[in-house]
Amino acid sequence: MRTPSRRHFLISAASLTALPGWAHAAEGPFEVTRTEAEWRAMLTETQYLVMREEQTENAFLSPLHNSKAKGIYDCRGCALPLYSSATKFDSGTGWPSFTAPLQNAIGTKPDNTLFTTRTEVHCRRCGSHLGHIFDDGPAPTGKRHCLNGSALVFRAG
Repeated sequence: MRTPSRRHFLISAASLTALPGWAHAAEGPFEVTRTEAEWRAMLTETQYLVMREEQTENAFLSPLHNSKAKGIYDCRGCALPLYSSATKFDSGTGWPSFTAPLQNAIGTKPDNTLFTTRTEVHCRRCGSHLGHIFDDGPAPTGKRHCLNGSALVFRAG
C-alpha cells in the first residue's frame, strides 16, 4: 500500500462523511427509481450514504481499490455497466480510479461543496452518486474518475 499523499490527507480531512445532509443523489427523470425505503432496504448504511447522499467512503478501504482483475464495474443501484477494467489505474488517492466511462453510462453535474466547484459523476440510469471527475488523470483522456467502491459491483469477464 502506498503512503498517503498530501492530496489524500486533504481530501480525507474534508470528507463529506462528516457533513451529512449537504447533498443528495442527482435529481431528474431516471429509468430506475426507488423510494427512500426501497434504497435503504437494498443498501448498507455506507452504500446508502455514498450513493443517495453523495458522501465519500474512507480512502483505501474498498476491496475494489487494488483490484487488477479484468472485467466491468457495474452500478450497485441498477446494475448498469459503468467502467471497464481496461481504463482503471492506480491514482494513489485510495479510491478506484478510471480514465473514462463506458459509452452512455454516466451523468455529471457541478458540485459546489467543499468551497470549490468539482464535477460530480452519477449513474445515468438511477442517479446514484459514484464520485468525482478531475483533470489530473493519465493519457489518453487526462481525466481521473475517482469513484467510491461501495457504489460499484465488479463483474469478472
